[in-house]
Amino acid sequence: MKNKIILGCLAAAACEILFGLSFIFTKSITAQASGLALISWRFVTAFFFVNLYLLTKRQKVVINGRNIKPLIRIAILNPIIYFICETIGIRMTTASESGAFLACIPVVALIMSSLILKEWPSRWQVVGVATTLIGIIIAVFAAGGSTNFSLVGYFILGLAVVSYALYCVDVEKASQFTSFEITYFMLASGCLTFGLFALSHSFLAGNLKELLTLPWSNPKFAITILYQGLGCSVIGYILSNFAIATIGVNRTASFIGISTIISILAAVVFLGEPFSQLQILAGILVVLGVYVANKN
Repeated sequence: MKNKIILGCLAAAACEILFGLSFIFTKSITAQASGLALISWRFVTAFFFVNLYLLTKRQKVVINGRNIKPLIRIAILNPIIYFICETIGIRMTTASESGAFLACIPVVALIMSSLILKEWPSRWQVVGVATTLIGIIIAVFAAGGSTNFSLVGYFILGLAVVSYALYCVDVEKASQFTSFEITYFMLASGCLTFGLFALSHSFLAGNLKELLTLPWSNPKFAITILYQGLGCSVIGYILSNFAIATIGVNRTASFIGISTIISILAAVVFLGEPFSQLQILAGILVVLGVYVANKN
C-alpha cells in the first residue's frame, strides 16, 4: 500500500513538472502560430503517436461492452471544455487574474471530491492545499499583478476550473478503465474536436495550406508540438490519470501548484526573467503545502 502511494505521488509530481515545462515551449512559439493551431496539432500529434505505439505492440484499445459514458464525460470535461475555457478566459483577462483563478483548481477539486465521492479531506490535506494555494497566488502576483476586470472572462475561467476538478473526480470514479484507456479516449476527443476547429477556421480564413504544413515549415513549432503532444498529452495524461486512480483526487490535487513553480523557474533559467524574493517564498510554500497534504 505504501509503495502504491509513493508511485502515485511520483506520477503526480512528474506530471506537473511536464506541464510546467510546457510553458517555455508555448511562450517561444505564440508569436509564430495561433493558439488553435498549437492545440490542434498537439492533440493530432499525441493521437498519432499513441496509435503508433499500439501498432508496434500489436495491441488494441478494446472496451469489451463496457459502458463508455464515463469516458465520454471525462473527454468532454478535459480536454474539450477545459482547453476551450482556459484559452478564451486567458485572452479576456490578465496573466495574474488567470493564474489566480487556475490556482484554485486544487481547492475546487477537494470540494468536488467531498460532495460527489464523499471522500472528505483530512485536516492536513486541507492545510496543505491551502498553503499551496497561497504560494501559487503569491507567485502569480509577484510576477506583476494587474487586473482587467472582465466578468465574462472570470466566468469562463471559473468554468475551466470546475471542468478540471470534475474531470479529476470522474477519473477516480471510472475504476473500470485503465489509465491508458482513459488517456486514449481523451486524446481521441482532443484530436477530433480541435482538429476540426482548426481545419474549419483555416479553411474559412484561406490559410489551410499554412496550417497543414506548419510542423514542416517551422522547426520550432514542430519541437513544441512534439513536447506538448508526447510529453504533456500522452505521458502527462497517463501519469495524471494513474495518480488520480492510485492516490485519489485529494492527494493528486495538492501537486497541481508544482507546475506553476516549475514554469517560473524555467522562465528564469531559460528566458532570463527576474526571480524575486516573493517568488522564492511562493516556491517554499508550494513545496511545503505538497508535503503537508501528503504527510500521512
